[in-house]
Amino acid sequence: MKEEKKTINRRQFLGYSALGLAGLTILPSWKMEGVKIAPSDRVVFGFIGLGQQGLSDFRGFAGCPGIQVAACCDVDTIKVERFRRRAMEWQKSKGMNERVDGYEFYEDLLDRKDIDAIEVASPDHWHALLTIHSLQSGKDVYCQKPLAYTIVEGLAMVKAVRENKRILQVGSQQRSGKEFQKAIELVQAGAIGHIEKIYARVGEPPKPLDLPEQPVPANLNFNQWLGPINDPKVHYHSDLCPPITLDPPQNEKLWGAWRWYQETGNGYTADWGAHMFDIAQAAVGMDGSGPVEYIPKGYNGTPYATMKYANGIVMTEQPYLDDNDGAQGIKFWGTKGWIEVARGYLAASDPSLIPTELAGRRPMTREQMQQAMAQRAAQRTQQGQNRGGQAGTYETSSPHAQNFIDCIRSRENPIAPVEVGCSTNTLCCLANISRELNRPVKWNPATLSFENDKEAAAHRLYGYAYRRPYSLPYSY
Repeated sequence: MKEEKKTINRRQFLGYSALGLAGLTILPSWKMEGVKIAPSDRVVFGFIGLGQQGLSDFRGFAGCPGIQVAACCDVDTIKVERFRRRAMEWQKSKGMNERVDGYEFYEDLLDRKDIDAIEVASPDHWHALLTIHSLQSGKDVYCQKPLAYTIVEGLAMVKAVRENKRILQVGSQQRSGKEFQKAIELVQAGAIGHIEKIYARVGEPPKPLDLPEQPVPANLNFNQWLGPINDPKVHYHSDLCPPITLDPPQNEKLWGAWRWYQETGNGYTADWGAHMFDIAQAAVGMDGSGPVEYIPKGYNGTPYATMKYANGIVMTEQPYLDDNDGAQGIKFWGTKGWIEVARGYLAASDPSLIPTELAGRRPMTREQMQQAMAQRAAQRTQQGQNRGGQAGTYETSSPHAQNFIDCIRSRENPIAPVEVGCSTNTLCCLANISRELNRPVKWNPATLSFENDKEAAAHRLYGYAYRRPYSLPYSY
């Protein structure tokens, strides 16, 4: 053939992403360096779960070139309309067609053949079903952390990703943070010698649901919100599903409190454990594995929840800063020194190890962070916008989102693949199982099983019977 056809594959397209592809969504086709790029090279999203985290993730993806948002879904019709307005404002600012379809039932969204990827930012008890059904419909998935509510759900999600040959990125965005990547690099390079212990501050475990029952508002399908939860004690309260208004605009006054109750979530153990325990495991080479023994706080005088690895490393959930016990972060103790890392902060016993641009400031206390969040929320409400994010711009930064987009195009594993999310989720669940049983629990990360412990294996956080008619595909 004398004439070579000029085409571009997704891997080549990735190399152009830094040039800015806003025009991709409004032109029928266009050229880069004489090579035609078709509209099919954009990534079209559907968002499921439209609370503060869903809006925050939308802003992160909106900063990635070459994407479009076609649809959204939530059991709260007001939140659906809020998201539609925000997304269409963004489309208008980029010169795109202004259209975002809203749905109450996620199955209707998944039936769409024009959607490439799904963002899952629902409450944790919905993560497994939403993700697995999205994968089965041929979509790639960005699933917020923690990966699941139970151990069995996480294992089923691993199976679903691999059998359906899709891409899944866990929303553990600290994996893409430069300070955390540097901390992992230093630990793995032996900069502080052999690691002996780790302090990981994440916060309190969940507590029993103690909210009084309230009437369900007309805009909320609470039965659909419950989904697979099979516990008659769980009822509606506005703290579980924080209300909003559109006219006048009033955003959520708090994060969904479902995460703080053991019937619906795993507390700070998973909410921040999915970040801090996750980084600790990455640094010591335990991705896909985990501790072999879990000892709850208070057992025989144990001062902190303790996790022991087969290689002798001991990780405790305790303050990592001497003067700030409320700040979430990690301290690695080695035979030759220590390293501390948190969002926007990196320090070491040998200051020469830390690049100046990564040193940052010492973390705020939890109270200071909550005050700052409240101030930002008030400012956003006055502006009619919600910029979300539990720690300022960290939640809305785009490197983690961009990595997912890149991997959709390259079909390579993302920086936080499903196996990583599963092992971290398993750790968090096991920590809560040992706490609720008030005794040590032994786990074999190789066989993914307890050691002769029928009581632990019967715990709801290992796996529970879904409310009918829901069922978990790929169950164990």
